[in-house]
Amino acid sequence: MSEADPDELATLLVRARGGEPAAEQALFVRVYDELRGMARGYLRGRPGHTLQPTALVHEAFLRMVRRPDGFADRNHFIAVAATAMRQILVDHARRRAADKRGAGRTVVTLDDHAGAAPHAHSDAGAGDVVDLLALDQVLSRLAALSQRQARIVELRCFGGLTIDEVAEVLGVSGSLAEKEWRRARAWVRRELEGAAAAGDLP
Repeated sequence: MSEADPDELATLLVRARGGEPAAEQALFVRVYDELRGMARGYLRGRPGHTLQPTALVHEAFLRMVRRPDGFADRNHFIAVAATAMRQILVDHARRRAADKRGAGRTVVTLDDHAGAAPHAHSDAGAGDVVDLLALDQVLSRLAALSQRQARIVELRCFGGLTIDEVAEVLGVSGSLAEKEWRRARAWVRRELEGAAAAGDLP
């Protein structure tokens, strides 16, 4: 998906919502690679994850098509996609947690690797591994304090974006994105540690 085609996407989106199968198919083709890259960013290195990239892409696409408004540009599209993937992954984790046969909790890391570095990274510290459902709850609280910091964590942990990609999406410098990421990560860690000590984790 190029950065110069928001009007085309908007047109396809309207037509797809109007029930045109050809428009929905064309829209899917236009955004597939972008969504696939984001899905792989989250699921990379997690061969045992029960949600596959293709399924995540299709579900994210369906949720985005149902949105009442369109996308201003590529960066807006990526931000919306990251939110959709967060919702899908959290829903998936909740279903697994509710299933007594589920094989453990779904975790992500808050390390400095690209995107939502999977817990399989050998150099990720134990303090970087966090429960996905707990992270979702903490992010909702962080958003009330700093929308940008919450968005950065969401783009990193659910969108699989690097710091440079986050900076591009948010329209800020790489150094600012890095600084905000570190602040947000430290805050999230403190909140998670406090919740764990109080027994408030999901």
